[in-house]
Order: sequence, then structure tokens, then C-alpha cells
Amino acid sequence: MIIAVDGPAAAGKGTIARALARHFGFHFLDTGALYRMVGLAAIRAGGEPITTPAAIAAALSLDPASFTDADLRNEKVGAAASIVAVIPEVRAALLEFQRSFARTPPGAVLDGRDIGTVVCPDAHAKLFITASAEVRARRRQLELGATDYEAVLADIRARDARDSQRTAAPLVAATDAVTLDTSEMDINAAVAAAVATVEARRLP
Repeated sequence: MIIAVDGPAAAGKGTIARALARHFGFHFLDTGALYRMVGLAAIRAGGEPITTPAAIAAALSLDPASFTDADLRNEKVGAAASIVAVIPEVRAALLEFQRSFARTPPGAVLDGRDIGTVVCPDAHAKLFITASAEVRARRRQLELGATDYEAVLADIRARDARDSQRTAAPLVAATDAVTLDTSEMDINAAVAAAVATVEARRLP
């Protein structure tokens, strides 16, 4: 079984996707980490601003061991991931890796922005996790320990714009996805709703 979990930054999709993987005993892939790996490698190879050739070269020579790099989670790398994700050649280089992972028995949960629309359009269950930009900014502010809420909100909105307006695989809910707005939910309620959604679509 393949479960696709898409949505914008700080909506809770990563936490929900991991919880789904634990609940069902499936494998989990944070596909955003792949783009963070490319962004980080491109920064280290050529500095900033990131160039398209550096990003493509990083995607073609991606080292899975980089999943454990502590620098992957910082905001600078997160912004770089959003930048390299608009490059079609980068997306193409990472596409087969994701699809191969999705076919791993007994099942897989993939967390990203285009899983249900591009990577696994035939996923058995699709969720689109969202929340208002203001709520997501408050969550990210707490996560980072940041003091400037307006700056965090501006960054969230900028990333939303880049992700939703890009030509290659824009961030959009699949037509057959169930949208889950977590703005007014705590994590337990959000996970419970996601589990119920997947249970209703499980293979016999």
C-alpha cells in the first residue's frame, strides 16, 4: 500500500506521515529531505546564490548517507530546498528513487509536496495536510525559537508562493486527496483523522 501525504511547510504533514508509518508498520520517506540534501550539497559545492548546474550535479550524485547530516534541518537549507525543487532536471533525477521506495513491501508513506499528483498518482490513499499561514508561522516560530514572528510568516508565504507557482510539479492537492486542515487541531486529533482516512482506503 502507498500512502501519499502532501502539504505546505509547517502544516504537520511530517509528523502525521511518521505517525501513519508507525501505525501501519510501513516504511517512511521524507521526500523533502531529498531536496534539502540537494540544496545543501549545492551550497557546499558552489556557495550562494545556488546555480542550476550545481543543483543538477548534486541531484545526480546524491549520497543517501546525507540523510543524517545535522545541517539538513536548518532554515537556510530549507529555503535552498525550495529553490532547487523548481528545477525540472533535479525533480527528474529524484523521481525514480521516490517511486522505487514507494513500492517497498509491505507499504510506504511518502511525505512531500507532489506525491499524490506526480510521484505516486496511483497511491492507494492521499492526504493533503494544510493550515493557515498564520498558524503555520506560529508553529515554525516555536520550533525555531525565533523572536520575529513577522519574518517567519513572510518566509512561510514566500515558500508557499514558490512551491505553488513553480512550473514543475506545483504544490496542489490531488483531485482525489482528502484535505485535512490542522489549523484548529492538536496533533493527536490530526493523526486520528489521518488514520481514519487511510483505514477507509486500505486494501482488503
